[in-house]
Amino acid sequence: MKQKQRGFTLIELVMVIVILGVLAAVAIPKFVDLKTDAYLASAKGYAGALSSANAINYAGCQAKGGVVTANVCVLVNSCADLGTLLQPSLTMAVKPDPTVAGTAYVALDTATTAVGITCTVVVGDGTTAGQIATYTATTAP
Repeated sequence: MKQKQRGFTLIELVMVIVILGVLAAVAIPKFVDLKTDAYLASAKGYAGALSSANAINYAGCQAKGGVVTANVCVLVNSCADLGTLLQPSLTMAVKPDPTVAGTAYVALDTATTAVGITCTVVVGDGTTAGQIATYTATTAP
């Protein structure tokens, strides 16, 4: 009796490896730059949280007639002051801490205008584009 040979030929195995290599070459660039996207999302999150805290503080100041009151109306002269409005409070550094990946800091804190203060929040080392989020804070009281 003749027995049938079972298994894959060498050409079939090589073709599968080539196809997997092509798929990997196409997919890898999509996942390589996730760090920048994560930093950008984190910067936008910080900017959103600080903007929200600023809006609540501004409303509290309006309710108290512009009088600085503990836990209701905090004096805001700069973007870095907004970190104390968050619970728990966030210390905004002037520049990133190189020992901590993803450190948030205020890179730009413009002078007060009629509109408010334009703040730029940077997460990471600040050297890669896309890690920056901006917002305008309303000064209070």
